[in-house]
Amino acid sequence: MMKTVYSEGKLVAKTGNEVMAEAMRQIEPDVVAAYPITPATEIVQIFSQFVADGIVKSEYIAVESEHSAMSATIAASAAGARAMTGTSSQGLCLMWEMLYIASGLRLPIVMAEVNRAISAPLNIHGDQSDTMGARDSGWIQIYSENSQEAYDNMIQAIRIAEKANLPTLVTTDGFIISHCMEVVETYPDADVKAFVGEYKPARYLLDTKKPYTLGSIDLQDYYFEHRFQLAQAMRDSSNIILEVANDFEKIFGRKYDLYEKFMFDDAEIAIIVIGSTAGTAKVVVQELREKGIKAGLLKIRVYRPFPAEQIAKDSAHIKAIAVMDRADSCSGAYAPLYSDVVASLYTAGVVSPKAVNYVYGLGGREINTEHIASVYNTLGKIASGAQKPSNQIEYINVRKK
Repeated sequence: MMKTVYSEGKLVAKTGNEVMAEAMRQIEPDVVAAYPITPATEIVQIFSQFVADGIVKSEYIAVESEHSAMSATIAASAAGARAMTGTSSQGLCLMWEMLYIASGLRLPIVMAEVNRAISAPLNIHGDQSDTMGARDSGWIQIYSENSQEAYDNMIQAIRIAEKANLPTLVTTDGFIISHCMEVVETYPDADVKAFVGEYKPARYLLDTKKPYTLGSIDLQDYYFEHRFQLAQAMRDSSNIILEVANDFEKIFGRKYDLYEKFMFDDAEIAIIVIGSTAGTAKVVVQELREKGIKAGLLKIRVYRPFPAEQIAKDSAHIKAIAVMDRADSCSGAYAPLYSDVVASLYTAGVVSPKAVNYVYGLGGREINTEHIASVYNTLGKIASGAQKPSNQIEYINVRKK
């Protein structure tokens, strides 16, 4: 058990990119390999300056592509180093085959990922298409509503990854959080270093006294078992994430869970959402509550592993719920978050709430309080029986003609 020693930090005005780089500075990984891409460039740019100025002892590897960045990070981690990287959008896509290798080799790499739309057409603004595309790659996925959460999540991610032996990515919404300045409480260097601790891998390739084979061919005889072990490790990581969050609260005073409930426990209508839009939705919820409408919000923080049982249990009392996706599956059925939520409800035998799926904000398209209020208005009609829930994806603020 960690001793409760709440540490007061200092308040600073920084962007999401700046605080993610600041967390990396305090963690001081052994190796960072990265290639710049908008809107994540600043994170590794700032960190590379820390290296150049001698502020950290980390080895910074400037590579020729994101594929090489992940390859170098994998090699460093396999060799026994604490390794980190950062990317966004097409950069994450270029890492695609290496993402699966990192997780399959059970390497505790941590990535700062800034959510950005996937081309084509070319767009540099924020939606969650990139990480949703990697949702089944074996990486723990932690999402941030604001810069404070991005900073806190980065610090926790190191402990989570190294205890679970799973790569972990921490995200912010491109430009909305990555480039917007807000007040963040940062913690003393010594306290962060004490929290993340010294990295002592159980085994690594450069340990000549305990040689082992890593990444060998694995055919019908063992491949299935090893993939099952990876999937089980992902399921088991929920407890690790909560343990780390508990220790974080004791030291730094901020509480985190797999998801956040905002006026949700007594709500009759509610929205489930990921990322910065939760902050906008909270404003609407408060306004509706002042009018006597029992609205609520559930914000997903940890998307992988998906907290299926907990969400189903906590949502059983809701009459109508809207799952808002900032990514479209293009499958003709439903978007990623909605599919996970509804499958969770169905598997748990939860017959309520009535659920509807909205896709919004692709390519950075505006989502404001009026849009969200309209969703709650529709939910109110569904909850009262005045309107039937749509059986297809509804699109917010899009021109269809």
